[in-house]
Formats: sequence, C-alpha cells, structure tokens
Amino acid sequence: MTTTMHDALQSVVLITGISGSGKSVALKWLEDAGYACVDNLPVQLLQDFIAGARDSDAPRVAVAIDARSQGDLSQLPDIITAQRAMGTQIRVVFLDADDITLIQRYSETRRQHPLAKAIAKTGQTPNLRDCIALERDMLDRLRTQEHVIDTSGLTPGQLRDWMRDFVAVDRPNLILTLESFAFRQGAARDADLVFDVRCLPNPHYDPELRPLTGNDEPVARWLSGFDEVKQMIDDIETFTRKWLPRYTQDTRSYLTLAVGCTGGQHRSVYVIEELAKRFADMPNLLVRHRQQPGLKRTKGT
Repeated sequence: MTTTMHDALQSVVLITGISGSGKSVALKWLEDAGYACVDNLPVQLLQDFIAGARDSDAPRVAVAIDARSQGDLSQLPDIITAQRAMGTQIRVVFLDADDITLIQRYSETRRQHPLAKAIAKTGQTPNLRDCIALERDMLDRLRTQEHVIDTSGLTPGQLRDWMRDFVAVDRPNLILTLESFAFRQGAARDADLVFDVRCLPNPHYDPELRPLTGNDEPVARWLSGFDEVKQMIDDIETFTRKWLPRYTQDTRSYLTLAVGCTGGQHRSVYVIEELAKRFADMPNLLVRHRQQPGLKRTKGT
C-alpha cells in the first residue's frame, strides 16, 4: 500500500515548560534521536508547522514553545486539543524545576529571564522570582494537563534517559509513570499522586543493606518479610486501580504516581518496583527512580 503524505507524520513532540528547566537538553536529545526540531516557534505558527510536517518526508518532528515564543501562550492548550481531535499524535512534555534550582541555573549562565522585559514595561523593576512566578501563572493550564518532568536535581543524562522512555511509549493510551523520590530532597513536583512510605521499616539501619538499593535482592527480601510493607503496597495498588478509570474518563493522557521515603534509596525504590510488577498489564508504563539514575530495572518489569 502506498504511504500518503498524511501517514508520513508519525509523531509530534512539543517541549514546553519553565525557562531554565532543561528544554534545550531535551530538544537536543530529540534532534540526536532523528527528530526534525524547531526551537522557539511562535504559538500561532504551531498548526501551520504541523500541517507542513504532514507534507514533508519527516515522520517525527519536535518543537519548543515557551515564554520566549511570540504569541498568546494561553491559546496553546486549545491548539493542542484541536490537533489531537484531528488525529495528530502530539505528545507534550512540560519541564519544570523548583525556584531554588532555577535561580541557581540563571546565576550560573548569567542570562536574563525572557519575561524580564515584559515586567519592565509595566513600570516595575523585574527580579528573577517575579519572572518565574509570572511564567508559572502563564503556563499553569498546560502543566496541569500534560506530562510533567521535574528536572530539579536531575543530571542532563538522566533527563535524556527519561525523554527516551517517554517518546518510546504508544501515545493513544494513558501513560502511567511510577516514580521513587527522597523527601529530604523535597516532595515530587511532577506527581499527581504522592504516597509517603517513611513509616515502613528502614533497611538503612542494617550496615549490610545500607549501601544497596530497594532493587537489590537482599533489600527486597528483607522488606518483603514485613506484613506492613505488603499492606502498604496492596493499599496503593487498590487505590490506584479504583481511581485510574476516573482519571482516564477525565481525558487525561498522563498520570504520575510517586512514592517517597527519606533518601529515595531503599523503601520507595522497592515499593515502586513491586507496583511496576503489579501494573505490568498497563499498555504504557514508565518507571523512574529520581535518586538512583543508574539503577537497572528488575528483570521482567
């Protein structure tokens, strides 16, 4: 069967989010992965860009739109919804970071925030915190309905790995992301559901288990010996399965479930790996460990 120009376009990835959160790293990875990329596209040109991509030979394209881009950002969610209604497989990645991380990154690069001039035009003296707050307000609607990655504390390599996992899944079904994190590094900003397992027995106090992770067999065996650990996992699974259909009915495309312990090394990693086994029936399942970037997945999960 002859492939039509419309069929040639297989995937559109839109990178957006807060300035300083790593969008250039994400877009560069997509370019290296074979995507035709355009940075800082004006909002009103997105539909024309996608239409043009359908008439080209590029099956995969990526575009970055954020506070630097010309046009009304408030229109972007409606444009995305309209494109999906037309059958466009458009995936949106919203990159975020906490204020402390963003301020540090701006301090290192000495760049001016893209909204500084807009604030100055109002007669106010722009400062970085005000710029970040304004940008969060402008992009809040996108953040609440798209896939969010909090890059606070992430290395560029870790972000590239998470981007690779995200674009590899099939878009039509809801993407369930299971993530472990450390409460001492702050609560997971990219999570829709957060569970605290610091009340569970802690392998950290066993000198032999301390250097290991929750994905190592000795730690897994130790934790599996406690009834309360199994009960916690059972309860999280039951809650999630009960409410997951409602999230799907709400036309959500992404749901991130985060489990935190003190250091993000033992308990939260183990619970996430066990949940991954139980949700292996999900068409699109992502697993990531924020404090363990080099962690290898359990065989069969």
